[in-house]
Amino acid sequence: MILFTMVVPVERSGHSSHQLDALIHRMAQGDKEALASLYESTKAAVYGFALSVLKDVDHAEDITQDAFLQFYHSAGSYRSQGKPMAWIMTITRNLALSKLREQSRALPLEDAHLTALSHNPMVDQEDLLTLDSLLSLLDDQERQIVTLHALTGLKHREIAQLLSLPLPTVLSKYHRSIKKLNTAWKEAD
Repeated sequence: MILFTMVVPVERSGHSSHQLDALIHRMAQGDKEALASLYESTKAAVYGFALSVLKDVDHAEDITQDAFLQFYHSAGSYRSQGKPMAWIMTITRNLALSKLREQSRALPLEDAHLTALSHNPMVDQEDLLTLDSLLSLLDDQERQIVTLHALTGLKHREIAQLLSLPLPTVLSKYHRSIKKLNTAWKEAD
């Protein structure tokens, strides 16, 4: 589905897992330029995931900022296992869930919350409205699974670990979600 390929996963953005590992190790040594590089490489994925959990653009922006500060301060405890995006998304998830506990309720996703994609020259206003409409068809967990896979390129196994779900559940929810989205997409045409 074209809409979900507009944001390039980290692995296809020019930074491999090995390169992200190297950036995190440089951050552990106090290299702020490595933090800037990590930010440029992963900001869309971190923000998109935070937004899928929080459903509020302002809170997602706050969590994104907090997450990068946490990455920098926690870089010394990072242990490379070839999965830096899993580490990044775990920290993001924990911060977002803490924010949700503070709020004690989730707010609805609004059209304005897709502004992060609006800066992409390949995305026009009609695409944003269509994407918002399609994502609203999914429940929270389905939206998180699809967003994690589309924005970060995480494998289903990694998503299962991140969300503490069995792998078959993640696979079935992902495939069911994609079918829902494709059906809605075809009906919209």
